[in-house]
Amino acid sequence: MSRAARHRPTLENGIHAVAETLERSLSAEVLAGKPGLFQSLDARVKLWGVLCLLIAVGLSHRLEVIAAIYVIVLALGLASAVPLDSLVLRVWLALPFFTGVIILPALFLTPGPPLLDLPLGLTLTRTGMMTSLFLLLRVSTSVSLSLLLILTTPWNSVLSALSILRVPDVFVLMLGMTYRYIYLLLHITNDMFLSRKSRHVGQLSVSDNQKMIASAAGTLLGKSLDLSSEVYLAMQSRGFQGRHVTLRPFRMHARDWASAVLLSGLAAACIWVGR
Repeated sequence: MSRAARHRPTLENGIHAVAETLERSLSAEVLAGKPGLFQSLDARVKLWGVLCLLIAVGLSHRLEVIAAIYVIVLALGLASAVPLDSLVLRVWLALPFFTGVIILPALFLTPGPPLLDLPLGLTLTRTGMMTSLFLLLRVSTSVSLSLLLILTTPWNSVLSALSILRVPDVFVLMLGMTYRYIYLLLHITNDMFLSRKSRHVGQLSVSDNQKMIASAAGTLLGKSLDLSSEVYLAMQSRGFQGRHVTLRPFRMHARDWASAVLLSGLAAACIWVGR
């Protein structure tokens, strides 16, 4: 956190965090509408190709094969006008927090030939180093593949494309409603913070800030419950039948079929070479 953010009051921190979240969500939707290689493909082809490559990453037992898939993901991102910071910085900055808990013990506790002796009686083993590299590269490649799909495909198209995996309609509807109304609740939260900030002068004490945040959380919970009831009644009045419906039916073209075959063949080749 920057020095300015540390000295900013709690309420302003909340406003800043909500605004950043909304900005990132909006930029992802804009990126999905840009002209690019992945944007031009059918959503079902993209979902199928990413799934095949994810399986290849999980089944490959050679570092160079997984690294090659990662380079392919970066190349696809560049061809799809995706900024490198979305595929590289966003992944590698968050990766140590999620994988460090597993990687650090594996470096020293995995039996194998010693590679380096460290203080406190710790020994870095060659097997532990290879295991950690495999885990780090697999996770980063898998997350980058998922980000590539999400950043280049509208969320509604991703949900509709899940039909090729025979995902139950209830699960698809839950995903769609969660995404849509989290975005709406973020807007409501932002409006609440701004309205409260406009009604006080100077800086509040820590206890007053905590009371304000607790009050805002309770108000937001009540609004979300009321909103869910209203949305369900509105859906029923419009003939909701429990199925996810898209207004843009998918149409496969020659380029989509060729891309599906190419991505499937690439994944099969990676599994064969990395076996």
